[in-house]
Amino acid sequence: MNRFCMMALVVIGVAMSTAAFADKSTSTTNVDHLMCDATHPWPFRHTHVVNDTDGDGITDSRDKCPGTPRGATVDENGCPSDADGDGVVDGIDRCPDTPARAAVDSHGCPKDSDKDGVVDGLDKCPDTPRGATVDASGCPSDSDKDGVFDGVDQCPGTEMQWAVDSKGCPVPVSETYQQFLDAKSVSVNVQFDSGKDQILSVSEADLHKVGEVLADWPRAKVEVGGHTDSQGAEKFNNTLSKKRADAVKAWLTSNYSKINGHNLSTKGYGESKPVASNETPEGRAQNRRVTFTLLNADELGKDIETKRYKKRNE
Repeated sequence: MNRFCMMALVVIGVAMSTAAFADKSTSTTNVDHLMCDATHPWPFRHTHVVNDTDGDGITDSRDKCPGTPRGATVDENGCPSDADGDGVVDGIDRCPDTPARAAVDSHGCPKDSDKDGVVDGLDKCPDTPRGATVDASGCPSDSDKDGVFDGVDQCPGTEMQWAVDSKGCPVPVSETYQQFLDAKSVSVNVQFDSGKDQILSVSEADLHKVGEVLADWPRAKVEVGGHTDSQGAEKFNNTLSKKRADAVKAWLTSNYSKINGHNLSTKGYGESKPVASNETPEGRAQNRRVTFTLLNADELGKDIETKRYKKRNE
């Protein structure tokens, strides 16, 4: 028997003798611990193990909230606190003092999806356009009531009568509109079948430009005048030009329900008012036209002056 075993037996004997004379209340477990300590040299002797599975500093036997996330602040019962009530516990919450009801991410920081400075959960107007001025509730303002929010509106203070574009600026009237305003007359080279009053489809784009103006300007009274070149008999040309003017009026009223047919009159001028020489094909083509002449400019008065921009709801 080696020296270590001899010493171990001696120590065991001493321990057993001590246990025999110990207080009767000494548990068997304590005797076992004494024997283990005696038979195992340090550092292998028995030590009492304290379990803290979730690592929050509170032993499992006392921890009323096992499974607490690492890093969380806990009370004496091992339960985490959440001072701002956002669902992310203190110690892990990177944004403490988040306002109540604010939506937060996994770090406890509030979100602001529309970037208007009012956090989600408190924002009563989500999806506000970037750059818009908002109130404390996250709702944008529109001081000039044009449908484009302050902060985005590049033309603030626009009068309510004007239609505006996506930037909040008044929409200028069309070129055809401008011709009516400046010259009180618009001339369109409407093409027809030879010697007939049937409008060719190639002319419809230009007629639509006139139709859009008249549909937006219901008070305007306009004469539709038909014109021809000098080829053919004068009487025939007078009759043909009147039929062509009537055909244009019918086209406009059938394509634009807002045009009041009673405000459109027709007249055939035949070859009496040429704008170019009838000696060349190019000149005759210019003379074959339809004119639209504003008849009540004086009556419209201020309405003409303010027609530089398109009116709202027109």
